[in-house]
Amino acid sequence: MLKFIRNYHGDIQPMSTLTLSFDERARSRQRVELDNGTQAGLFLSRGTILQHDDLLQAESTEVVKIVAAQETVSTAKISDLLLLARCSYHLGNRHVPLQITAEFIRYQHDHVLDEMLKGLGIVVTVEQAPFEPEAGAYGGQGDSHSHHHSHEGDEHIHAH
Repeated sequence: MLKFIRNYHGDIQPMSTLTLSFDERARSRQRVELDNGTQAGLFLSRGTILQHDDLLQAESTEVVKIVAAQETVSTAKISDLLLLARCSYHLGNRHVPLQITAEFIRYQHDHVLDEMLKGLGIVVTVEQAPFEPEAGAYGGQGDSHSHHHSHEGDEHIHAH
């Protein structure tokens, strides 16, 4: 079994692709099947979140390209920047991973969140699309701090 252990930065033709959902791209240790049928394992640094087009290198030097899978998402196209900011605030307040572009915001489908945005006057479309949320302030690449929350009242406690 191939063991993919690190990101690869260079110009090389990958042996295959590996299509993963966002949740799978956020798991650093797992068994996977490459798109060509080869069995492999991911043994990456804890906290690694793979992005579409990332390259991974195996212990035995093979390289594979990551593909963001199509998954069920909710997409809201918002041209009003203030409304975009308000929607992002409300979703972020619920700790929802959020993909933000100049044309839309997108999150993993949740009918309760869809209704919340509809209440703000937003048209929400449920569709199949790749999901690439913001990495967050710490980049999502193996940061070593812990992040704990207390949700009593409105207080947030962050332990680093």
